[in-house]
Amino acid sequence: MIYDLAIIGGGPAGAAAAVYAARKQLRTVFITKDWLGQSNVSEKIENWIGTVAISGLDLSKSLEAHAKAYGKDIIDFKDGEYAAGLEKSAGGFMVKTDKGSYEARTILIASGSSRRKLDVPGADRFENKGLTYCATCDGPLFAGQDVVVIGGGNAGFEAAAQLKAYCKSVTLLSRSGYKADPGTVEAVSKAPNVKLVQFAVPKEVKGDRFVTSLVYADPKTGRETEIPVTGIFIEIGSIPNTDFAKAAIKLDQFNRIVVDPRNQRAMMLDGGQGIWAAGDVTDGLFHQNNIAAGDAVKAVEDIYLWLHAK
Repeated sequence: MIYDLAIIGGGPAGAAAAVYAARKQLRTVFITKDWLGQSNVSEKIENWIGTVAISGLDLSKSLEAHAKAYGKDIIDFKDGEYAAGLEKSAGGFMVKTDKGSYEARTILIASGSSRRKLDVPGADRFENKGLTYCATCDGPLFAGQDVVVIGGGNAGFEAAAQLKAYCKSVTLLSRSGYKADPGTVEAVSKAPNVKLVQFAVPKEVKGDRFVTSLVYADPKTGRETEIPVTGIFIEIGSIPNTDFAKAAIKLDQFNRIVVDPRNQRAMMLDGGQGIWAAGDVTDGLFHQNNIAAGDAVKAVEDIYLWLHAK
């Protein structure tokens, strides 16, 4: 059969898209390896609108339950499958997975991205025990504490800008010169509780049950410095999950999908139409759970109009 819509990805964007697709009676195939978005590792999320606090795991379960409650009669859920390829077909598009192929008139890519991990001794051991990859999600848990941010780009400085409001001190480490916008660097550097350190290479995360310190080195001299902190925020970039679609759509220099922010339409390499994208997989300026869900709703609204205008 040919579906009206294929949704790829099971995070907040995918779940929101499923709910709206079901409400609009779009015959949909939903393809996801799992329902675990990036926030799944967070013990406490306090910025999911309408919920005072929820764990990342509970949020994932809630999203899945909501999507399946609405979509049980009109959406074919393909849990445990991941998209391996995307190409044009007679009916629109063919999505190839590790287990099968599905044809659809339109595609919504909500496959998200994966955080670049800090690869030093102790990083894996203390993940979610003081070391985190989301300042927005977990930052308030470290109020009044000494923390460090690793990353000299915009994401690192934006994390530091958030954390300085409630942390006792924030040390930002950059492996090289700062890559963030000059205005952002200047604004953050003026905060009395922020310290900026260039040419600092993380070497080891130390602790007992939780993080107690971070060791970094000067790459020129090799001199190591250990700073006592209870929180480490990693902002060294993310890897968008777009390999399966790169032959069909335009990607930016970071392999994110280029979209029209008015409607989330992707730019196809052959100049055609029929593919949308939402959430962390896109080149949007901000990436958050609420934004991802909103992007997906916007996309499905446009998909519905596009399908009924043909």
